Amino acid sequence: MFILGLTGSIGMGKSTTSGFFREAGIPVYDADAAVHRLYSGKAAPLIEQAFPGTTADGVVDRLKLGAAVLGNSDAMKRLESIIHPLVQQTQQDFRRTCREQSRPLVVLDIPLLFETGGDARVDAVAVVSAAPDIQRARVLARPGMTADKFEAILARQMADSDKRRRAHVVIDTGLGLEPARRQVQSIIRALAGAQGSH
Repeated sequence: MFILGLTGSIGMGKSTTSGFFREAGIPVYDADAAVHRLYSGKAAPLIEQAFPGTTADGVVDRLKLGAAVLGNSDAMKRLESIIHPLVQQTQQDFRRTCREQSRPLVVLDIPLLFETGGDARVDAVAVVSAAPDIQRARVLARPGMTADKFEAILARQMADSDKRRRAHVVIDTGLGLEPARRQVQSIIRALAGAQGSH
């Protein structure tokens, strides 16, 4: 089973790109979705204990939690020490299921793949990228996003240029949806061919 790590900074089009892999029938593990599920389940009481007042009715209030941790590296570390092991477990479950189903190729969609050392646990890394002005316009168009919030998020992420340098393949989403979809299809064909030759 070939494990492709998919990553990219905020606003680069990673969710859209992982959707192209899904469209092609490739199983995709979505780390953000796993966190969302944990925030309304297993992680909620642990987060309430560490950050009182950040949950309601057993569900984490992401805005309140964001206010409690953004820009505070100690609080962020505390949150990560709660969330990362739980996310790790869901990822291992996903891998096991795909292995049992004899899937030749799976994608792990992980925003902080390099930052958390996750690139050591995949066979290759695809980085989703676009020009800085396109990225900025996309992010600032999101509801509730501010320039300050955008800068705080960027500060936690490895620079796009560093990600591109460390990638095995770069998917450029700045040219539009169809070119990005074609790039994904050619990656799938190349990896399927590599699997066939084993």
